[in-house]
Amino acid sequence: MNKEDLLKFGFPTKKPSIIKVLGIGGSGSNAVNHMFKQGICDVDFVICNTDVQDLAKSPVTMKIQLGQTLTEGLGAGSFPEQGKQAAIESLNEIISMLSENTRMVFITAGMGGGTGTGAAPVIAKAAKELGLLTIAIVTIPFHDEGPRKFNQAIEGIRELKEYVDSLLVINNEKIREIYGDQPLSEAFAKADDVLAIAARGIAEIITVPGNINVDFADVKTVMSNSGIAIMGTGIAEGENRALEAIKKALSSPLLNNNEISGAKNILLNITSGENEITIDELGQITNFVQQSAGSKADMIFGSCKDDSLGNKISVTIIATGFGSSSIPELDSTNEKERKVKFLGRPPQKEISKPGEFSNGENNKTTQKDVEFKAELKVKTQQLKNNTIFKVEKKPENTRSNDEKNNILTDLGDSEKIDKLENEPAYIRKQLIVDDKNYSDVSEKSNYSISKDGNGVRLSENNPYLYDNVD
Repeated sequence: MNKEDLLKFGFPTKKPSIIKVLGIGGSGSNAVNHMFKQGICDVDFVICNTDVQDLAKSPVTMKIQLGQTLTEGLGAGSFPEQGKQAAIESLNEIISMLSENTRMVFITAGMGGGTGTGAAPVIAKAAKELGLLTIAIVTIPFHDEGPRKFNQAIEGIRELKEYVDSLLVINNEKIREIYGDQPLSEAFAKADDVLAIAARGIAEIITVPGNINVDFADVKTVMSNSGIAIMGTGIAEGENRALEAIKKALSSPLLNNNEISGAKNILLNITSGENEITIDELGQITNFVQQSAGSKADMIFGSCKDDSLGNKISVTIIATGFGSSSIPELDSTNEKERKVKFLGRPPQKEISKPGEFSNGENNKTTQKDVEFKAELKVKTQQLKNNTIFKVEKKPENTRSNDEKNNILTDLGDSEKIDKLENEPAYIRKQLIVDDKNYSDVSEKSNYSISKDGNGVRLSENNPYLYDNVD
């Protein structure tokens, strides 16, 4: 037995935790480093990055270099596809790490860059396929970081959403609204604080024992296949500490959405210090949450004690079951499409190509609707009164209408019909006509004078058929 074996004797290795917190890429690694320094009870921290320098600086002991051959220790160059391929290259190592007594995985990443945006969905998919409860906590970049990075972040979040049980999104732009006048390093530290609060709020519900315990099965019920989640934490002390703490939790300014109305499931963790929470205070918190969420929301809550809080109460609430519309950034980039369908077209037969033969059974008449994706735009123009021209209404011609009605009435009388057929119209209408000479009373002579070789002679019967010569 050598000296090294003597040193190891009697000191069993630490059993891996069922909860692992993974930091993916530069921003995700920074967030996990921050959590590691603050300490979260009974979780294992892991950082996964393509950049060897960032890995070397991290105090976290469990590290995975992504894409060692592909990137050669450099970053992904802000290209998500590069980060994706790097994660695929290191997938066996990732799966091996996740397979060690793991039941729940947190994935933290800053979306918009290369490694975090590209690798996070790959790692999340692997965790989900292993049957692990997979929760992602990600950030949206500042607007000043450019539209390319913002659009990459949105696309990355959409892909990530397909492979996680629950997704928490934090908008960095809200950090500007609250901490815009603070130094850059402090502002980013605030963002890391929010990520740490989110991970701790969920993890310590399971790992920290309390008077009303919430175990892994309870958390899985709330967060499994739950879609978009929102979370808030509030701390208060004093006479109305219970209501103030839950109100702060529901109005957390750094979270992307703080309305829990319409939530399907709610997980509530209440922690008190030396001055333990009372039954009345517990009732105030749960009643306020139930009224805010609605009667259809299922709520699971736990209570534990942390003497470091003193007289304060800490409330952490997680509401799940929301759609993409609860994240304005995701919803605003979804272009709404309208389908235009032509109706009333006759059925059209399918025309076979030359050389193709079809039997009578398959020669069916089908009608296909042609669809267009179009955005309907309607322009309206307000009409103004015409002050130049004057419009006068002409009196209706009632006489013609009366005559038509009289004729229709006469058609029902047989005597009047005979009169209409046999009596000339000018007599019925009593019209005065001039006398006219007809051919049978013509005053012209029936004799004609003609000249031939024998001289001039008088002939009877005028040879012309009509009075006028053609």
